[in-house]
Amino acid sequence: MFSLLRQWLQTPVENYRLLSNFTRQDFSAQYTGSVAGFFWLFLTPIANIAIYSFVFGYVLQLRALPEFKETEFVLFMMLGYLPWFALAESVGKSTSLLLEKAGLITKVKFPVQILPVVCTLVPYMTHIIGFFLLLSYLIFQGYFSALWLWIPVIYLMQFLFTMGLVSIISALSVFLRDLNQLVSLCITIWFFLTPIIYPISLIEDEMARSFFLFNPMHSFVSLYREIVLLGELPYLNLMIITPVSISSYIFGGWFFMRIKHAFGDVL
Repeated sequence: MFSLLRQWLQTPVENYRLLSNFTRQDFSAQYTGSVAGFFWLFLTPIANIAIYSFVFGYVLQLRALPEFKETEFVLFMMLGYLPWFALAESVGKSTSLLLEKAGLITKVKFPVQILPVVCTLVPYMTHIIGFFLLLSYLIFQGYFSALWLWIPVIYLMQFLFTMGLVSIISALSVFLRDLNQLVSLCITIWFFLTPIIYPISLIEDEMARSFFLFNPMHSFVSLYREIVLLGELPYLNLMIITPVSISSYIFGGWFFMRIKHAFGDVL
């Protein structure tokens, strides 16, 4: 077990050049042939923020949230939506990750465990740009505080949590080919069970609200919002995501390493 974990932990460091090449290839492939090219990295989040501002602010006329210092609803929502979308895209792609690389896996000898790292890294690199633009706007609105230094740490924790999920799902998808539909459905359900497009205060039942603590993404979203909008660090949520993220990363890596020897036979 410890030997497998050591390989899992050391692979991105020992194969940094391979990781860099895979990441650059996947990152560039998203915009190859497009007219705007890499400008879509900036245009897409700006367009999304503008669209949601119009829909929620002008059409639906949702009121500002008093529990978040009268923050406009669209800012409240985007602070949860952008980090969520990085996780959702990574997990969504994980079901076809190894199947799409079947030719490479069966014909070329390389550390296959580097693929879940790439599958997670590329969406997180992409969506951090939109998150950065949103945070930059909020700085000019006067929201900045010293607690913002926690944001990269929390984003890293979310990255590790996601990588563990990607490792497990991508490995299982080799043997369970219909997992794609199930994962897509679960992502949709998970989205609505996470208070992204609604504040947790809408759940009046204290018992029902406490069940949200079993959803790690609720803690991640709460941390981003309370740090940025309130200048507070919710220690309970921090104590939840820390062991959950590390456990997900370690167990996901061990599980992937444990069954990767069988990929060649099935693919």
